[in-house]
Amino acid sequence: MSEPRNISTEDYNYELPEERIAKFPLPQRDESKLLVYKNGEITQRIFKQIVDILPENATLIFNNTKVIYARLVFHKESGARIEIFCLEPDSPADYAASFLQTSKCTWKCMVGNLRKWKAGPLTKKIEINGESVCFTAQMLNSNGLDNLIEFSWDNTHFAFSEILENMGELPIPPYLNRKTCENDKITYQTVYSKIKGSVAAPTAGLHFTKNVLDSLKNRNVSCKELTLHVGAGTFHPVKSDTIGGHNMHSEMISVSKELIVHLLNNPDNIFAVGTTSVRTLESLFYAGRKLENNPNAEMQELDVEQWEPYDKNDDTTTEKALQNIVNYLDRKQLDELQIHTRIIIVPGFKFRIVKGIITNFHQPKSTLLLLVSAFIGEDWRKIYDFALSHDFRFLSYGDSSILMK
Repeated sequence: MSEPRNISTEDYNYELPEERIAKFPLPQRDESKLLVYKNGEITQRIFKQIVDILPENATLIFNNTKVIYARLVFHKESGARIEIFCLEPDSPADYAASFLQTSKCTWKCMVGNLRKWKAGPLTKKIEINGESVCFTAQMLNSNGLDNLIEFSWDNTHFAFSEILENMGELPIPPYLNRKTCENDKITYQTVYSKIKGSVAAPTAGLHFTKNVLDSLKNRNVSCKELTLHVGAGTFHPVKSDTIGGHNMHSEMISVSKELIVHLLNNPDNIFAVGTTSVRTLESLFYAGRKLENNPNAEMQELDVEQWEPYDKNDDTTTEKALQNIVNYLDRKQLDELQIHTRIIIVPGFKFRIVKGIITNFHQPKSTLLLLVSAFIGEDWRKIYDFALSHDFRFLSYGDSSILMK
């Protein structure tokens, strides 16, 4: 494999007709189609049959993030519409702490129609449970894409999470080319979502139902959870000719010590539900590798950078890297690892933890498609040709696949 940064983006292009993009989900989540790729062979099943496909001793890793109502719309007196898209908390920087604030908090945001904002605060009167709230957005700093905005409100009865749920809109993917509808509030969340923070759903998990999860447990399939808060960067297309010109976004991940111990004791048949779970699990190796030479590092020093996996430093085993994290958490008396990752997984990547992937069908020339190719090689074309010729539905609300080598 040549230098991964030189991979041509055009090599991961394919024709996706507009009518193949699922604009709405199926009425029953687990009735979606499931493409099964195993040992180079492709078969077609129904998603709820995944229970019969997974080995009994498999471990499924789910991303339990919950999509927040991140899109806030204001109107100036002039009538100009200003749209604020909350990306990541800044003060307090912790997601849970920010959602609990009862008077003000600061977030990094994208702003639509920014040039119309110019100066001064934006305000909006809202009503929650019969009580009036005056909600204000004040620009603290702007560089066009990453804007620092302070939100404040005059009723301490309500936390920021309640403000968002009453004023905000659920940010469905832009390629659906439609407005958010009431049903999206249910269908664009996984049934196991818990931890608020994402601006997009980990869509591979949308196919799971309580019945499927119960059936998996009855077959002794271990179901474990981690958290990656999906950022808006997941929708950013790769515009550069080579993948080396693409700047990956940073996302916060949280992995419990209990899960890392499980990975150590059960290294086989680890199945990641979605590309977000893949990126989180594979990031663990690089965090643990840093601890090899710097066991007393600060947590933020363990953040994983975009091209870190390709620096050819293979001195540490996966087992040693994971054990380093467990030892680190023990020394710090912590129950979970919380870091940021910008990892990019492209052909040439060496998978350390993930043995199988459950994932939807991704956009042409996307980093997610390159991740699939990194796992199964050039057979991605065979898979996508099969899906297109067998009426599979694509993207967030589309059908699913399970990829096994």
